[in-house]
Amino acid sequence: MVVDAAQRKLDTLPASPGVYVFRGTDGKVLYVGKARSLRNRVRSYFQAGSSDLRAFVSRLERELADIETFVTHTDKEAALLENQLIKSHQPKYNVKLRDDKEYLSLRLDAKRPWPRLEVVRRPKPDGAQYFGPYHSATAARQTLRLVNRYFQLRTCTDTEFRKRSRPCLQHQIKRCPGPCVLRVDQDEYHAQVANVARFLDGRHDELVLDLDGRMQGASGELEYERAAVYRDQIRAVERAREEQRVAGVQKSDHDVIGFHREGDQVEVAVLSMRSGRIFSVRTFPLRRVAVPNDEMLGAFLMQHYADWPSLPDEILVSVRIEMSEALEELLSENRKRRVRITEPKRGAKAKLLELARENAEHAFNEKERAREDVEARLSELQTLLRLSVLPRRIECVDISHSGGEETVAVFAALQDGRAARERYRSFHVKGVGGGDDYAAMYEVLIRRLRRGNREEEGWELPDLLLVDGGKGQLGVAVRAREDIGLPELEVASVAKPRVTATGEEEGDRVFRPGQKNAIPVRGNSALSLLLLARDETHRASNALRKKVGRRRRLRSELDGVPGVGPKTRSKLLRNLGSLRDVLAANEEQLIEAGATRRQALAIKEAFGEQSPIAPETEAAEETAIENAFQPD
Repeated sequence: MVVDAAQRKLDTLPASPGVYVFRGTDGKVLYVGKARSLRNRVRSYFQAGSSDLRAFVSRLERELADIETFVTHTDKEAALLENQLIKSHQPKYNVKLRDDKEYLSLRLDAKRPWPRLEVVRRPKPDGAQYFGPYHSATAARQTLRLVNRYFQLRTCTDTEFRKRSRPCLQHQIKRCPGPCVLRVDQDEYHAQVANVARFLDGRHDELVLDLDGRMQGASGELEYERAAVYRDQIRAVERAREEQRVAGVQKSDHDVIGFHREGDQVEVAVLSMRSGRIFSVRTFPLRRVAVPNDEMLGAFLMQHYADWPSLPDEILVSVRIEMSEALEELLSENRKRRVRITEPKRGAKAKLLELARENAEHAFNEKERAREDVEARLSELQTLLRLSVLPRRIECVDISHSGGEETVAVFAALQDGRAARERYRSFHVKGVGGGDDYAAMYEVLIRRLRRGNREEEGWELPDLLLVDGGKGQLGVAVRAREDIGLPELEVASVAKPRVTATGEEEGDRVFRPGQKNAIPVRGNSALSLLLLARDETHRASNALRKKVGRRRRLRSELDGVPGVGPKTRSKLLRNLGSLRDVLAANEEQLIEAGATRRQALAIKEAFGEQSPIAPETEAAEETAIENAFQPD
């Protein structure tokens, strides 16, 4: 039975559109939903003999503590509010699409004087064109390289563009016209920008016609070098077009949404068609899905498209989505043109839906096979190392320093055989100096394990703690776990290859407490997971050490000026270009670049009108202005 407080609310629900929120006994949000009629929808969860088979519905009796409702004027407002509440509360039983930052996109702002194509993590409503998202970072960067190779847009950042005094290597190899310093026809450059947009948008037929006309025109004017550029662009477009399939529907833009479901595991495939041609196929895993297919698809569309400015004319789905008209209205507003959501039952579009479903099923099966392979490797690793638990999460720690200074440590994590970067943790070693790696490792292990022992959120202990090194480092890990009171924590160390005193070569080896002999890694796929963890830790710790070192080198002459902090230094360097330019600027220029009048006066009093700067100091400043003083 519903608790009394919730039952009383059921009796007074309005028949208006709105959003409802189920809260658990711990006060956390269990589920957020929208409805055309709050009265009918919310009551349906608690009617005897309900046909609602969603897994979480049967749990409401013991988990539900309260119901909140929000009345809206329209279905569209309800859809917007539902999306906002889901993002804010991350409810336990709502569909969760993987964070957008997992997927890269390409950004092109044609309104700039000299646009460039760049990789971004999250699109913004800034009027620029966005292409993607790409299913992997590799795919996004390969596309970027292809465009940079054939379409000759600038690749430098805005800061480099402003500072450059002579053309760079990209101009020398004829991949950039050099607008930073040379006189370049801006109309011709923007024509290239338009061609890039057509290429990335999949409008290849239109692009080839335009390029062919330009090539013929350049040839007729005896500008054979320019004609050759257009010829190479046409060849690049043709190669990209060969990889696509013609689907036999009218030449409009569609996204086709197919899915494959087994229990609460769902794989969604988005098949994008541009000008009647299959342009890309992306798949998205949804796990622990407790809602029916129509609600799952509605949630997916809202999360996938709500903040995306580049939308197709039509989105094809296989099941009717509740309140699809409201979703259409929202997406149409976002796109500034009509977007339709349809459910074709026959014809070419229905065949496209079946193709999308097949892609989703294939991706699901491939990932299942990969999971089964990982399970087998983890089970083998458990046997080889005699672990008490299956090592689903492995953490590895590495110490890195520069000649005994700026000592840092990084814990990298693998979850089911893959890097879990949200669980990486970094430390600046505080109480140890002089390059004492053992003492540094002991310090960071104590700090890490103490937080895990207190069961702090996000600091849960791993199934296997790995340290980089041999028996000595393993001994440090054993002592740290004993001192914290965690004797049951599984630990191991992995040592690099070496040449013994007898001249024999030893490969990577794994050491375990209580075992005299090391376990060789060579040729064992299960143990190679430990090498993956170690190498990833090396990469992360070295990157952190370089970042810390760069900041130390960037401690400029401005550090000693009273009242000038890191944020102001960063603004001045970014806006004026270099430390020399900052010290040469007058008071008004400093204020315009981000300083207050008091700070500008302090800088001029400290340095006067002229100040000698060591060349290496200025070079260090200029190489990392965009990253200066950013937090870890």
